[in-house]
Amino acid sequence: MRLLDNYGELFDTPYKRRVLVALSMAYLLVQVSSFPVALSLPTIADHFDTSLASASWVVVAELLALGSTVFLAARLGDRYGHTRIFFAGAVIGTVSGGLAGFSDSLGQLVVLRSIQGLGAALITGNSNAILAAAFPQDQRARAFAVPTIAARFGTFLGLIAFALFLQFLSWRLMFYSYIPLGLLAVWAGLPLLRETMGRLQRSQVPMDWLGGTLFIGAVATLILSGMHLHEGEESFTSSDALSYHVPMHLLFVALLALFFVVQIRMKQPFMDFGLFRFKLFSAALFSNMTFHLSMLAVMTLMPIVVERGFGLDPIFVLWVLVPQEIFGMFVPIVAGWYYDKYRPKFLRPVAMALIALGIILMGTLALRVSFWLIPVLMAPAALGVAMFQNVNNAVIMNSIPLINRGFASGMIETTRQVGHTLGATIAASALGLVLPATIELLTPGESQTYYVRGLQTAALVVTGIIVAGTLLTFYGRPTPLLRPAGHPVGAASDDGA
Repeated sequence: MRLLDNYGELFDTPYKRRVLVALSMAYLLVQVSSFPVALSLPTIADHFDTSLASASWVVVAELLALGSTVFLAARLGDRYGHTRIFFAGAVIGTVSGGLAGFSDSLGQLVVLRSIQGLGAALITGNSNAILAAAFPQDQRARAFAVPTIAARFGTFLGLIAFALFLQFLSWRLMFYSYIPLGLLAVWAGLPLLRETMGRLQRSQVPMDWLGGTLFIGAVATLILSGMHLHEGEESFTSSDALSYHVPMHLLFVALLALFFVVQIRMKQPFMDFGLFRFKLFSAALFSNMTFHLSMLAVMTLMPIVVERGFGLDPIFVLWVLVPQEIFGMFVPIVAGWYYDKYRPKFLRPVAMALIALGIILMGTLALRVSFWLIPVLMAPAALGVAMFQNVNNAVIMNSIPLINRGFASGMIETTRQVGHTLGATIAASALGLVLPATIELLTPGESQTYYVRGLQTAALVVTGIIVAGTLLTFYGRPTPLLRPAGHPVGAASDDGA
């Protein structure tokens, strides 16, 4: 009870309560609209009489729009007000998600899903900035825990509800469900919008649209470069794969280099590189990227373990996710309280070490134990994931002046999306280097040996990257940052955040 009592101060003003309710409902909406939708791809492919590869654009379009525009969304929040852009995202996500259920063709569905991804970018790109403006440094880890748990609940709810819709009803119900969820998010965001509209002051700093366009192009290219949008087998080493992935990687490097050149010549750049001189801020962002890299590496490897290693149906992947969902419902509350109270430097390294341990256990033992014991192997990683995210988000937002909260918020979400892309790419590449080209011709017993080696290789590579992220959690130390004068804790900011 004392632990929950410590959360009472998060709700001691009306504005704080409104922020937490609005962010929680919006995060639930965003989370329900992302990962669980992947379950529907075979059904959607059958309905529109198309290939699974074509149907996968239903997921790709949303991820592409979200990942490439989220930093722009944060910058728009800096200029027009974070609450206003956040609210627009909730409206766009609700309308596009609901309309997706009425799609008459796959093309319509893909377009609406991309618009839904844009709405998600407007929400997530500004949420961290809104929260940082409402809560002081010694409350932020606990405050971040609330929408984090809502996101976990959204994933859990989506997986169960969508599986039932697909099994007994219609895939369209998945998208229809966004209407009531979205209306709740809009309803929760209205009080924030009303409270800040009267104080809203438009920033006079011009927007660097050239830099923004180049950055969107670079991130979009990076995301696409990690996807198998080519003929032939889904690998990174076949001739078809190389003819696609290599040019895409080169295009990404070229766009990134051009973006960098343009930014250093601009008086008001789209991305202020000078802010990376805050050592703790930069180190925590790198840790955030490696954290999300590890999450997507696991999500990439687990279906392979279940379907190819054990020969089970995809639905059994849900069993492996049980520890992650259970820990995610309560561990962030404990981790947030502990960090706000004691500010331990070891909490994030321990969380990353647990993730590395879980991945190593999965890579070395997953195909040598009963399938039903896989959640036990993954339990350390699930615990580490639940411990890390809200604490690291608080560290990032605490390590940079509040006036730059939009930049920090956008970088949190951008490094998240980059980490997702790299995690899937690295894990699949490491696995593919070990598997022979004739793996499909082998018997299950013969192929299992190669899958064991591939999982071990992928686990070692991902663990090495996590270790680098773990070491950087020790780098830098927090500096007390003062809230600007005239900006009381728990009050709406003058710029609408």
